[in-house]
Amino acid sequence: MSEDLSEGEKGENINESSSTHDESTRGRMPRIGSTDAIEAWASQHKDKKLYIVLISIHGLIRGENMELGRDSDTGGQVKYVVELARALGSTPGVYRVDLLTRQISAPDVDWSYGEPTEMLSPRNSENFGHDMGESSGAYIVRIPFGPRDKYIPKEHLWPHIQEFVDGALVHIMQMSKVLGEQVGSGQLVWPVVIHGHYADAGDSAALLSGALNVPMIFTGHSLGRDKLEQLLKQGRQTRDEINTIYKIMRRIEAEELCLDASEIIITSTRQEIEQQWGLYDGFDLTMARKLRARIKRGVSCYGRYMPRMIAVPPGMEFSHIVPHDVDQDGEEANEDGSGSTDPPIWADIMRFFSNPRKPMILALARPDPKKNITTLVKAFGEHRELRNLANLTLIMGNRDVIDEMSSTNSAVLTSILKLIDKYDLYGQVAYPKHHKQSEVPDIYRLAARTKGVFINCAFIEPFGLTLIEAAAYGLPMVATRNGGPVDIHRVLDNGILVDPHNQNEIAEALYKLVSDKQLWAQCRQNGLKNIHQFSWPEHCKNYLSRVGTLKPRHPRWQKSDDATEVSEADSPGDSLRDVHDISLNLKLSLDSEKSSTKENSVRRNLEDAVQKLSRGVSANRKTESVENMEATTGNKWPSLRRRKHIVVIAIDSVQDANLVEIIKNIFVASSNERLSGSVGFVLSTSRAISEVHSLLTSGGIEATDFDAFICNSGSDLCYPSSNSEDMLSPAELPFMIDLDYHTQIEYRWGGEGLRKTLIRWAAEKSEGGQVVLVEDEECSSTYCISFRVKNAEAVPPVKELRKTMRIQALRCHVLYSHDGSKLNVIPVLASRSQALRYLYIRWRVELSNMTVVVGESGDTDYEGLLGGVHKTIILKGSFNAVPNQVHAARSYSLQDVISFDKPGITSIEGYGPDNLKSALQQFGILKDNV
Repeated sequence: MSEDLSEGEKGENINESSSTHDESTRGRMPRIGSTDAIEAWASQHKDKKLYIVLISIHGLIRGENMELGRDSDTGGQVKYVVELARALGSTPGVYRVDLLTRQISAPDVDWSYGEPTEMLSPRNSENFGHDMGESSGAYIVRIPFGPRDKYIPKEHLWPHIQEFVDGALVHIMQMSKVLGEQVGSGQLVWPVVIHGHYADAGDSAALLSGALNVPMIFTGHSLGRDKLEQLLKQGRQTRDEINTIYKIMRRIEAEELCLDASEIIITSTRQEIEQQWGLYDGFDLTMARKLRARIKRGVSCYGRYMPRMIAVPPGMEFSHIVPHDVDQDGEEANEDGSGSTDPPIWADIMRFFSNPRKPMILALARPDPKKNITTLVKAFGEHRELRNLANLTLIMGNRDVIDEMSSTNSAVLTSILKLIDKYDLYGQVAYPKHHKQSEVPDIYRLAARTKGVFINCAFIEPFGLTLIEAAAYGLPMVATRNGGPVDIHRVLDNGILVDPHNQNEIAEALYKLVSDKQLWAQCRQNGLKNIHQFSWPEHCKNYLSRVGTLKPRHPRWQKSDDATEVSEADSPGDSLRDVHDISLNLKLSLDSEKSSTKENSVRRNLEDAVQKLSRGVSANRKTESVENMEATTGNKWPSLRRRKHIVVIAIDSVQDANLVEIIKNIFVASSNERLSGSVGFVLSTSRAISEVHSLLTSGGIEATDFDAFICNSGSDLCYPSSNSEDMLSPAELPFMIDLDYHTQIEYRWGGEGLRKTLIRWAAEKSEGGQVVLVEDEECSSTYCISFRVKNAEAVPPVKELRKTMRIQALRCHVLYSHDGSKLNVIPVLASRSQALRYLYIRWRVELSNMTVVVGESGDTDYEGLLGGVHKTIILKGSFNAVPNQVHAARSYSLQDVISFDKPGITSIEGYGPDNLKSALQQFGILKDNV
């Protein structure tokens, strides 16, 4: 990590200018898109066909006429992600970019936000000569999730995240197939990276990255822990009030997950790396440097991982900007001598001023407390010399009636109006009600024409994109020294940084710039000279060079993907090769589940089994059909693919006897469909496969009654086998393990190093002679380290356990069983809900055709089983045991994760066959009795 923050980043340090400009560039923007550097990049990467997925799910996102400032969710981030997608889509080597967001069909927003797809036309397509294809370019893709007819704030989107993930997964799978046909020679073209923007999209990107085994990148834009600290410092709200309003703890947990899952964290500044990310459990700069050094030397990190933090300054499109020279009287020089009509927005602003020729101090920010506009007005109002010398223009989004604004925004705006009245600033302050996004350049030009100054005095500014825009039009800046402006000022050297809490410092900085014409001219010139370093081509070049360092990851079975869609005309050889390639027809013995010391022996057994199967395949390749293979080997995967519906039994809150009875009652309720084969069954549990076998045997249930078993909390996926010919001893279990699933979930798995660390941790917990945790070797497997909890009162709750693992840079998923008797540690992106997504990816089992049956509570991953596009049946009644206290310390409420009002969730009392049948009929899984 030290290389990223020192040596590794020096070549692209934003302090360094990649080129210089002489006086001939004065007053004009350089032609960024035609530089030799970009042409060289285009030549080098023209043959690549990359597919990139960006995610930004809140706010109103469209390609043209963006409604920036309409609300707190539609701000600079919206513009940034749209322009990033557009710029990447025009970059040589990139074939397609999808910006995934929310589809909104609400009466209070424009119809365009309900369009499923919107193509982003390139700004400067003449500068990029790479070939365009049928589906190439950049697109906004809107995924329907959440309330269908409501536009809701980002704080209310959390319960609907998994629904978005499922919808996005379907789109990516479909697009990968389309791109494969166009540019992949028939092979699926997977995204080279999935990039989440802000915590909600980061949470989504982590789940998609885990489901698809594709690298993830994250950009926070602003961070929850930093916001929490800032709000607490203001002293207006308690921690509980902040959490209630902003769902801040849910957001922080999502950001911690992004640290767990991301390969790269992209920031706009080094301050964000060193100060803001340093607040998180999952990131420590010192440890990051040590781990990077150990990796370079080839020394073990004992299962510890840290994402790379990289500062890449934001980009901007400059080709259309030609800032004019300003004469000493503040008038723009007109090159052709012809007159031109002033933009209408100029008159809308100038009407506020008694003397419109004075320099204009321009602030462009929505009326949000964190933007600190009230302090700016106080600074202006209490500095008499500044008031006499300049005007103040406040562009605060768009509004009709103040009372119809959000309570937070209306309170800020009301305070501003009261301050204007208090200081009698009438004729000196402009605050127009409306402006179009297309008029923002004209506003910058007006401020520059008056020899004005642009100010951003937010308490903290993650990016500061408006500072770059203002500089491009020749405006010097006064900016907060908290966040992105520090790095921007280091590059541009075009203004003064201030403490946003010090109104006198703000006022003096503004006065200094507007009163000293020589200083103003020098700052203007510096900004115009250095602004090229923030161009979109430079940003995309930096971005893609980082993406190029990532180890490619994608589903491993893509070479045999054609076998996942079986029909009578399919080649038996292809289907059999599929079995051979994924190494599935293997027998899992009790012995193979014990300790890792026997892994080599198990591996040899697996290899022998694969070779044996391979010989059988070769001998029968010409004559054996898929149907015959199904009959002779017990292979049920084609049946799994052909099911119309899948019922997933994932009940954690009942005793074994109750669970057996529930399973049997579900079979009885769906007897007709079960017999016809239209409905299949999956058992999902924290139990090991050996425990599952014991449970089924005790209840007289055959393993072949199920299509699949999700075991060890989602770290193992097994299929039943009715074939006993290959059994080597009575200890063999009739299950086949899906090794391809393991390749999907192995990302950042610490393996034996993690196991040793956890064993030491368990021993520390057991000091004083009291045994708290003991490794359960028989229930552990390659991707699950299982412990038996001997003293539930002494073990830390799951929230504290996650914190401990993250502080140690151990990227894993820790889960307690419902009763607190079992602790499973599995790969960070593995879970029972992710296993269901794997069944869709691998076997095309539609998620919308799945129904998950759960109890009133469950294991640690219970919340994941409730969300998504699948249906959910909750069994209620006294048979549900009370969850152990280890689950009670959740840092956010269950309602912040799950929407119990969504149409796909229903509850029934008890688990009788008639009640179960009625619930299944409600979801269309069973036919109604005629």
